Amino acid sequence: MPSRDPLPPLSCLRAFEAAARHGSFTQAGGELSLTQSAISRQIKRLEDDLGRPLFERHYDGLRLTPAGEHYFRVVQRLLRELRDETARLRRRGDDRQLTLASSPTIASIWLARQLPDFQRAHPDIEIRILTVEDPHRLDLAEFDLGIYYHVHNEVDPPGVSADAIFSRESVAAVCSPAYLERHGAIQSPAELLTRHTMMVVEDHYHDWLTWELWFRELGQEWQPPIHTLRANSFQLLMNATLAGQGVTLGWMRLLAAELEQGTLVQALPHALSSRGHLSLFTPEHRHLTEPMRAFRDWVLR
Repeated sequence: MPSRDPLPPLSCLRAFEAAARHGSFTQAGGELSLTQSAISRQIKRLEDDLGRPLFERHYDGLRLTPAGEHYFRVVQRLLRELRDETARLRRRGDDRQLTLASSPTIASIWLARQLPDFQRAHPDIEIRILTVEDPHRLDLAEFDLGIYYHVHNEVDPPGVSADAIFSRESVAAVCSPAYLERHGAIQSPAELLTRHTMMVVEDHYHDWLTWELWFRELGQEWQPPIHTLRANSFQLLMNATLAGQGVTLGWMRLLAAELEQGTLVQALPHALSSRGHLSLFTPEHRHLTEPMRAFRDWVLR
């Protein structure tokens, strides 16, 4: 019989939410560091408490019953709200703290340069920076606002809205002056493929910013370059570029300070409009705190 306690066995809800999300007791167990049988027992206990099945067991996996579908949506929403509020309270109970998520490259090259202006205007707000390379891997409970390059109409990170910080951006080949001193001026895009070291980002999130796409949009013939330096970190490759190790594709507004200071130079005159824009990510369905509003107003200005 269903329990007289109006609350379900709360310890079972995480197991149910994970199993419903994955469609698998085994995968839910892997996420929660429990065995498949432990997940199964918790689901059985929850179903017994509710007096109805939540899953249908099929040869090809689990499916939620209609009641299970509705319950899953409610439980997922409540757990998300509980995570958000818990994360907020764990931030030392400080409502003046603002956690900004960004990629390591944007955080180190652009955000760190801009923050002193914001902090002078808002000295009572404490800034915390969380670096995560791929915004699709962000946990909405871990940050207040995010700053990433965003490609409109591609798959957006779940649960966030994006507002462009830079309305227009261009992409060009850049390198250090020291690199040109050692290797000579680059006369054409074709020379890059045969005589120079090209920095290549091996990261799915950055696939829209590739040398091959850059060449094709310039109307240049593409072939795999002879000399490359490859890494799955754009920040690592940018540091190598600043150290004179090769040529990389870079966002001109993001690198404005380096170009003005002369630590980077445009290797070729060619520049293309970027498909992506430096954007502010705001978690949807989140109450905007005063620090969040202040930073949104500042950065979008």
